[in-house]
Amino acid sequence: MASSVSQAPAQAAPSAESAPVFVDTQHDDTVHDAQLDFYGCKLATCSSDRTIKIYNVSETSYELTATLQGHEGPVWQVSWSHPKFGVLLASCSFDGSVLIHRETRPRDWTLLHGAQYLHASSVNGIAFAPPEFGLHIAAASSDGRVSILSHEPDNSWSAEYIEDNALGVNAVSWAPSGAYVTASDDAATQQQQTARLVTAGCDNQIRFYRQSSETGQWEGDASAKVSKEGPTHSDWVRDVAWAPVLVPNHNMVASCSEDKSVLIWTQENGSGSEWKSTLLNTFDAPVWSVSWSSTGHMLAVSSGDNDVTMWKQALDGKWTKMSTSEAGGPTQG
Repeated sequence: MASSVSQAPAQAAPSAESAPVFVDTQHDDTVHDAQLDFYGCKLATCSSDRTIKIYNVSETSYELTATLQGHEGPVWQVSWSHPKFGVLLASCSFDGSVLIHRETRPRDWTLLHGAQYLHASSVNGIAFAPPEFGLHIAAASSDGRVSILSHEPDNSWSAEYIEDNALGVNAVSWAPSGAYVTASDDAATQQQQTARLVTAGCDNQIRFYRQSSETGQWEGDASAKVSKEGPTHSDWVRDVAWAPVLVPNHNMVASCSEDKSVLIWTQENGSGSEWKSTLLNTFDAPVWSVSWSSTGHMLAVSSGDNDVTMWKQALDGKWTKMSTSEAGGPTQG
């Protein structure tokens, strides 16, 4: 079953200015992920109750508009497409599948593609590619592989696999468009960008991949050399996030781990340069996820049971905690 629509009255948010909106998700089990769409007007949540819920949200209220079904196990993560492809939502689950739903008209969702048994084990992370690369989805699995689902001209979907590591992959993140483009590149060069990925492994490592410009196949990125100096993770890497580009040929990736640390990986001189790591912070509990702001100036970190902290890099390169949000509400840090 693709979806069922549930309409509920809009819930008013607290009246205080800039107060957070607390959403009663109406899920029957643990909520694992929550993602806003490109415009920040729709919220998708997913849960161990095997469902995905969609809400219309604003600065002052939210409204449950749909409940999507189809997964046969806990749903770990959701990802919105860029609006140029319509209103598409991809989800991944413990059942080894990836589902892609489309909103055909307001509140009416259909299953666009169901990649059942795409992996032999749990699919833990999912992400749409930047729209400049086309309609592609990367999915990370406990079977040690990353799959790339691609929409073909005949409206079919193809799948390609990357062998990552035998212990499993927890998360995947795409390099933003323009990550390796400079102002001096001509228009043709800018159009021929190479798609790249970074993964978070259960072997305590992150890995970089690129799509070959010659064969179109995915391969390990030999130009992404990871420095052997600096801090590394000593336990499962739970999440990884490639930052939006602020300076041409200057790239940053954040990773977080069961070892309670967050590392910032920096590549300062473009392709072929070493990725060097610095420790952002060691937390009091395992760190589950990291997420960059749309401008790339701030990093949100989720750790423990209910802590979300915001971090900002100063001009001297040091990272400072800006605020902390807990289950009871936000407090300044």
